[in-house]
Amino acid sequence: MTVLPEALRPWAAHLSLFPEELALALGGAVARLAAALGPPRIRGDASGGEPQGHDGLTRRGTPDRLLVSEWLLAMEAPDEFVRRAAFGEQAYLRPAFRAPREGRRCVVLLDAGPDQLGAPRIAHLALLVVLARRAEAAGADFLWGVLQASPEEGTTPGVTAATLDTWLKRRRAEPPDEARLGAWREGLRGAGAAEEVWLVGSARLGRLRGTEGLSRVAVDEVVAPGPRRLAVEVRPARGPVRPVVLDLPPVAQCVRLLRDPFGTATAAPRSSLDSPVRSLRFSPEGLRLLLSHADGSVSVLAPPHSPRATVPRPRRFLSRPDERVLAFGWRPTGGLLVLTLRAGKLRIRGQLQGRPSGLAWALEPSQFMRPRGGAPCLLLSQRDAEGRETPLLLDDGGRLVALQPEGPTPSADRVLLQSVTALTEFRGRFFFVCGTLGEDVRPERAFFTGCLGYWSRRIEDTLPFEAHFMLEGLGWDEHAGPRLAWRDASGGWRLGRGSHAPEDQRLDVPAGARVVGLAHGPSESSTVGLVVLAEDQRTFLGVTAERTERLVVAPERVRSCCVSPGVPLLAWLTESGRMGVWSLQYRALVLDTPPGGTP
Repeated sequence: MTVLPEALRPWAAHLSLFPEELALALGGAVARLAAALGPPRIRGDASGGEPQGHDGLTRRGTPDRLLVSEWLLAMEAPDEFVRRAAFGEQAYLRPAFRAPREGRRCVVLLDAGPDQLGAPRIAHLALLVVLARRAEAAGADFLWGVLQASPEEGTTPGVTAATLDTWLKRRRAEPPDEARLGAWREGLRGAGAAEEVWLVGSARLGRLRGTEGLSRVAVDEVVAPGPRRLAVEVRPARGPVRPVVLDLPPVAQCVRLLRDPFGTATAAPRSSLDSPVRSLRFSPEGLRLLLSHADGSVSVLAPPHSPRATVPRPRRFLSRPDERVLAFGWRPTGGLLVLTLRAGKLRIRGQLQGRPSGLAWALEPSQFMRPRGGAPCLLLSQRDAEGRETPLLLDDGGRLVALQPEGPTPSADRVLLQSVTALTEFRGRFFFVCGTLGEDVRPERAFFTGCLGYWSRRIEDTLPFEAHFMLEGLGWDEHAGPRLAWRDASGGWRLGRGSHAPEDQRLDVPAGARVVGLAHGPSESSTVGLVVLAEDQRTFLGVTAERTERLVVAPERVRSCCVSPGVPLLAWLTESGRMGVWSLQYRALVLDTPPGGTP
């Protein structure tokens, strides 16, 4: 069971359904809403049934239930006793009666329309926990339903992992209307008149006819600079309005609460691809997977970010029989770019802004391309001041080359960087780690990091063998530089930014492990750590300065793997050709593609 603070113990049975970090994130909203809702107002036991002692004090009653202190007052101060009796100030024991449980219910009707999609549904989730515990304390049945649904569909009892999973899927495109509300009131009246009915929706829900006499909770998102918040108003059928402002958890936790709060969702195996995947890598911005296939074709896939997300059809490029794909990539503004060799000519297949279609390029195929394993190189595009796109080629030798179109006077292709160990793209800017700028000689025990065409910085007294970027948290200022991890000459890993000195922490990678990328640590925090593949070639670990934790185990030995610099995704390709994408945020498999075709 989840270990909760003492203040959240009353709701421990329901909050323990969630992982500990989500239970704590939701617990603050639960505690505040419970204080605003107050004790249950379901029809009290005093309304009839079998006597069950006393449960409090009241100002009215018979003389046999008058408190002993009042009789003492009659003997010691008779005039005061008479005055208190005349003004109704005397205290009596209140009798309690046991009522049949089946006659006591609390019903909650939730607005699942467009007004309440997104962050307001987190308040709905907290309200379900609060009202379920409230009804349980009063010995009543708890039922909930969707306001847009038909009463014939019935209500859902209790709050469990199964019922909350059903609630997550009940989203409607239409707002609630008076006809459906009237049908619900009629249905509840025919079922025996539930003692307490709550309507949960936006403030506009109160404008509908038929809400009179019902308790309501209005939930609206606060649109203002600063922290993300929800404005909640509790409007009981009897009593004053109680406003509450709820601070929303971090964005990552909000997404998990709305998509997979229990961490149980996982992607089902997809149908196999037409041809086995030979290699995979993330595009420089980290939002696409670049796949090369055994039949010589290439494709670009937008991987899902959660287990419940749909997988769009990949963009596929099939080369002609006399054509070979040398490099491919994804444009920052969208679109597949492919560099092909046909009849001794290099051509860009795809649309380049400001360049004529079918333009040939002056690069000699053998000049920069020494592919290892036959996998195509990476093709990029950079926009200049006039809006024209210049293709950039990153070959397997680590050289970044700007391709120049051939013309009456062909110009030589420019070598921009050499010995590139990391390259990423953010909003049209390319950040790099390399050993040499342009045609310069490589410096001893130093490397360069910077933003292509804007700035660069030389880091002394180290020699990079590997480097990885992480774009998360990078703002508009490209001079800030993204998060960067690199392995220095001593074999240790250091963290820093492209434009700042390294942070005062070093990360120790287990012996025999291989670093795959840089991402947030295993826990829900701002801690940044390394994702490494263990010596068994199956187990992925998260390594931070505080601890090393197992993340996931691949179904087979991994042949190739990579971490997205832009989103928390880990992709792998096994020795049999099975491809998987695992979410570091949801701790779940979001894409599982069995091997297909014949290599």
